[in-house]
Amino acid sequence: MWTIGNKLELPTADEALKGRAEAMRVPATHEVLGTPLTGPWPAGVEVASFGLGCFWGAERVFWKAPGVYSTAVGYQGGQTPNPTYEETCSGHTGHTEAVLVAYDPTKTSYEALLKLFWENHDPTQGMRQGNDVGTQYRSAVYTTSEAQLSAAKASRETFQTALTQAGKGTISTEILPAGPFYYAEPYHQQYLHKNPNGYCGLGGTGVSCPIGLDVPAQVDVVQPSGS
Repeated sequence: MWTIGNKLELPTADEALKGRAEAMRVPATHEVLGTPLTGPWPAGVEVASFGLGCFWGAERVFWKAPGVYSTAVGYQGGQTPNPTYEETCSGHTGHTEAVLVAYDPTKTSYEALLKLFWENHDPTQGMRQGNDVGTQYRSAVYTTSEAQLSAAKASRETFQTALTQAGKGTISTEILPAGPFYYAEPYHQQYLHKNPNGYCGLGGTGVSCPIGLDVPAQVDVVQPSGS
């Protein structure tokens, strides 16, 4: 994925682009899972959001995971309503590229999703992920309940301990209650299913995160794919 300007600082409210009222129109159905791409979700299904670099490869990590009902990519954590991809890449929206994950907690757990999140990128890199540089590539967890917020913060401490023991750096991941999730353009949704040889910039630290091991359904770590 490309960036415009490689901006490394989040914009202020005055600097942020104004955006628009119209929401992005996206396909009704997930290309891989065959489930709805947008809510309302079935009873019992819960939602989580994660930013771990380029959202093409990040989404694939989660749609492959057991217990996941649906996934979608979009923009989150910023100020501009309904931004475009180009606007987000400019650094003037404040959003990061995010994956929305709708999951069945009777078949997986939030901790299992956190384990996938931590192990499939390097959360110590600040406003970048590998060669992808800019605010839109920052590591982030956006929570939809107090339980998720507590679990995300606890998992950060757990993984930081593991990273420190392995001689790695300090986690820079943003963990906040979720604001609006703005769906990305249709061509971004399930991109690597439609373009199997497309770019995937994911790369983990090689350190295992010791959480999410007692889930209803066994969830194996999805190894990052090369480009």
